[in-house]
Amino acid sequence: MEFRIMGPLDVRDGDDDRTPTAPKHRDLLAMFVLNARRPLTVGRLRGLLWPREGGDRSDSLVRGYVGQLRQLIGKDVITTVSGTYTLAIGEEQLDVDRFRSLVERGSYQEALALWRGPALEDLDPDGERWVETRRLREELEELRLFALERRVQLDLDAGRHRELLSELRRLAGQHPLWQRFRGQYMLALYRSGRRAEALDAYAALREALDDGHAIEPDSDLQLLYHRMLHDDVSLHVSAGPPVLLPHDVAGFTGRADLLDLVVGGQVVVHGQAGAGKSALAVHAAWRERERFPDGILYADLRETTAPAAVLEDFLRWLGCPAQAVPASLDGRERLFRTYAANRRLLVLLDNASAESQVRPLLTSCPTVVTSRSSLGGLSGATRVSVGVLGEADALDLLVRTSGRVADEALGRLARFCGGLPIALRIAGSRLAARPGWTVDYLVGLLEDEHERLDGLRSGDQAVRSVLAIGYDGLPEPARATLRGLGELSAPDFADWVAELFGGQAEALVDAGLLQTHVVDVAGQVRYRLHDLTRLFAREQASQAAPGALVRMMDVVLARVRFSRFSLVSGDPGTLVATRDIRESVEWLAAERAFLVSLVADLHQAGLDDGCQRLAHLLGPYLERHRFLDDWRNVTAAALESARRAGDAMGEALILRDLGDLHLAEREWDLAHDRLRLALGMFLREGRTRDVNQTRRRLGRVHLERDRLPEAERALLGCLKAAENDRDAAEALRLLGVVLHRAGRLDEAADRLQTAAGHLAALGDRYRQADTLLDLSSVRLAQHAVPDARTAAETARGIAVRLGDQLLDAYALLALARVNQAEGAAERARELAGSALAVFEALEDDLGRSQALPMVG
Repeated sequence: MEFRIMGPLDVRDGDDDRTPTAPKHRDLLAMFVLNARRPLTVGRLRGLLWPREGGDRSDSLVRGYVGQLRQLIGKDVITTVSGTYTLAIGEEQLDVDRFRSLVERGSYQEALALWRGPALEDLDPDGERWVETRRLREELEELRLFALERRVQLDLDAGRHRELLSELRRLAGQHPLWQRFRGQYMLALYRSGRRAEALDAYAALREALDDGHAIEPDSDLQLLYHRMLHDDVSLHVSAGPPVLLPHDVAGFTGRADLLDLVVGGQVVVHGQAGAGKSALAVHAAWRERERFPDGILYADLRETTAPAAVLEDFLRWLGCPAQAVPASLDGRERLFRTYAANRRLLVLLDNASAESQVRPLLTSCPTVVTSRSSLGGLSGATRVSVGVLGEADALDLLVRTSGRVADEALGRLARFCGGLPIALRIAGSRLAARPGWTVDYLVGLLEDEHERLDGLRSGDQAVRSVLAIGYDGLPEPARATLRGLGELSAPDFADWVAELFGGQAEALVDAGLLQTHVVDVAGQVRYRLHDLTRLFAREQASQAAPGALVRMMDVVLARVRFSRFSLVSGDPGTLVATRDIRESVEWLAAERAFLVSLVADLHQAGLDDGCQRLAHLLGPYLERHRFLDDWRNVTAAALESARRAGDAMGEALILRDLGDLHLAEREWDLAHDRLRLALGMFLREGRTRDVNQTRRRLGRVHLERDRLPEAERALLGCLKAAENDRDAAEALRLLGVVLHRAGRLDEAADRLQTAAGHLAALGDRYRQADTLLDLSSVRLAQHAVPDARTAAETARGIAVRLGDQLLDAYALLALARVNQAEGAAERARELAGSALAVFEALEDDLGRSQALPMVG
């Protein structure tokens, strides 16, 4: 059902006329419509129906009228709640509500079509019966004139100035002080070739305002007059509001999570070179075009770097005559803000390099700035970071730009582009321009890293030139930093690495050549270099020699040696606090991927000594935390380096490390072979301590092969030959395990107890905890359950302080066995379940196999 009160009262239900004819029914419906969706009491209705009778009418009479009205327009239309009546209609059912909504949406012609005259003109022609009528008429008249003004402007923008002349003459006469109508009338006259009449129309208004008012026409009208006076040619053509945006990006892909964040307030869209910042901003602006009926201003600040020149351009597009543009930057800023203040404009400033370019161009209008830098000096701005595309979006962009089908070859091409939109678009364009090429052919061109940037070129677009823009604008120290970082293949690196090459990381971030990645577990800022930027950086290197790697090698080895020292402490007289160990573990955890890749970089660069030394230093950490794949990779590279360099002792150390790796993998035969090779080399060189340490490892192999007599003989020999407490403790611990396996529990407990004491004195918390867990197992076998609990709880306390999840899980498993021995089956299952969760998360098969039977 539709209720219309803009003009005579009218109620329609489809084609049926439901308008009441009885006066009181009409008055009553008018009251309900004027108060639609608001509850009205009987007393309130009585006062509105008989405003001059002092409320002498009865409530039953009012209720009777309401009941009769319900019969006419529908029982469900007027609802009753707690003694009140409400006209329960939606906004779409009332012409007044629809009128407001259409004006708000900018559908001015449709809104004006609803207008049939003043509200309720047949019931309250003078607007004096009801206060509500007068208020509504005033509001609707303001909205009507506003909608009329906007609709006329759209017609003017469309070039219909001659058709508008008679209407505008009438409107200017009916509303002499509504200056927008006067300005539109002047513009229509001017465009119709009647410049003198247009100027006379202005003079008439100024005279009318001055007569008794002593005021001037508003600033917009004065500006229009001066432009006509100087015959500004831009007035002759109706170009509509300026929309200076470049074309929307064809095949725009992804970024669904960012699009809604771009337009609104002051927004800085920032990211690395080629990430698609401009494409995102332009696409978002076109997407929101309807929100800005007064235009969208655009400037590429890379082409026009001076803010004064940009301001002059913007002012001219907004209608300011050339003669009225101020000479000074400050004057242009003030005038631009005045022009923008009452307009629904969007400003897009592309490729800003510094805050000083942007500040003079900021107004109250929404402004989008794209930059490689986050422009941190623009306080109050919202920042939208743009990274590379994910695999699915990257593949989709290639499909759209190349016209090829998504398959495995196109997926490989996307991976070579590293998700960088500019690279993906260029690769897609090359395929689209060469339909005879297969995707595999282009992939083949890009496989060679040295040729990849050459392959990513299409017409005047090239990845290399996009990266060069940022590089060429850098000072030499920042360029040197990039060249140094280019020699690294790590996926990311910490701030201390950048410091080794000049400490210009933030300058590279601002240039879009480096991305801030995360703050890692050690509290370090980490940066990421895109693969294509890395290739570009390597191209810029002044020499082929690995200078950067040579410079950083000693520093890296020293840092790793210090952190590793906490893990393998135990040299005589050395005590290391738990906090130091924990901080070292956190640093190594943060740097693991970097250090593993650095081993490969050193090997690739022929720095064999550094490669094998770093690989050897990383072994204890990788072993402790079960990073077996990484350990396998670094030892393989180090072994090749040692053999290439002819370093026999380096080769022997790495062979022993490989033996440790195979022990961790439970590959006893491989471990035995590697250790025997290492032992022979140490014997030939007379390295007594290394010989002893290698024999201890062979004792472990015998133990795992269940050759207990051989294991015991080897470990007793190691114990006798031990040169310090650390070597003795290691031999004692393994000997205790052998004796436990042989059923000699008292001897095993004695050996393990002694070993734990040595390790505690040395400050070697990790191996102390390992030994205590072995001791707990022996105590359980002796049925000394309280002693078993003490050992397991002490081991767990160490694990928690160190923050070592895997060690903690083995301690939990030991406590589960203690609880099981005490008869606390449920608690045992709970502890074993907690341990199992860690083993599964860390993919520790040995722990998983031990915990599963206890969980049940």
